Amino acid sequence: MNPTTMPPLGLGTWELTGSTCVDAVAAGIEMGYRHIDTAQMYGNEADVGEGIARTDIDRDQLWVTTKLDNHNHAPDKVIASTEDSLRRLGLDRVDLLLIHWPVELDELEETLEAMQELVDRDLVSNLGVSNFTSDQLRRAAEAARVVVDQVEYHALLDQSTLLETTREMGITLTAYSPLARGKLLKDPVVTNVAGARSAHPAQIALRWLLDQDGVAVIPKASSKDHLRSNLDVLDMQPLSTNDRAALDDLPKDQRVIDPPFGPDWD
Repeated sequence: MNPTTMPPLGLGTWELTGSTCVDAVAAGIEMGYRHIDTAQMYGNEADVGEGIARTDIDRDQLWVTTKLDNHNHAPDKVIASTEDSLRRLGLDRVDLLLIHWPVELDELEETLEAMQELVDRDLVSNLGVSNFTSDQLRRAAEAARVVVDQVEYHALLDQSTLLETTREMGITLTAYSPLARGKLLKDPVVTNVAGARSAHPAQIALRWLLDQDGVAVIPKASSKDHLRSNLDVLDMQPLSTNDRAALDDLPKDQRVIDPPFGPDWD
């Protein structure tokens, strides 16, 4: 039986390719990562699959997420491209399949219907979306059982409206770019909190997210030191009220991922 609950901290693989990706995935799993995130758009599913294959982990202990490319929303492409993803990954199923970006929304219901067919065929265990606003998420949830909305979220970006929606709907908000593409590693508030706790700034930024109900995180890492440091966040104590308030008070208007096909978040 595959995992029924997505591990709260996963390994993000965006921009990891080739041997770097293979080695990071294999090392991460050996360290204890049980949640690996990839996407058709990343062009690294085969590398992720090779990394998984290098380990002796029981498939039932691993949660693997992939995402549909923006050009694969038509029902026939949903089916064919996901089957291709499984072949590249070397897996008989993925635990979570996401719509990567809210494009071609006139076909949203048909896209989700095709994704549900994959669930019915036991090729996919759970469905979700990525980069969907609250209104888009509600529409998706009317068409299928959606369990995740994966979006940019970190201590420099307000996602309170979406988080209120996901909590109300019982959906997990998965935070990508949780370090704001490195900005939080140099922020004096974060570094001060980290210094006082003898922690790495990345650990403070990740703990700030994990301390929130209904939030998971998928930081990218390739070196063994960074992989271990991120994983160790799971064993850290929650931030103190004062430390949390300090990060809460940071400006929340710094979106670092905003492609032209992204949604209007205003």
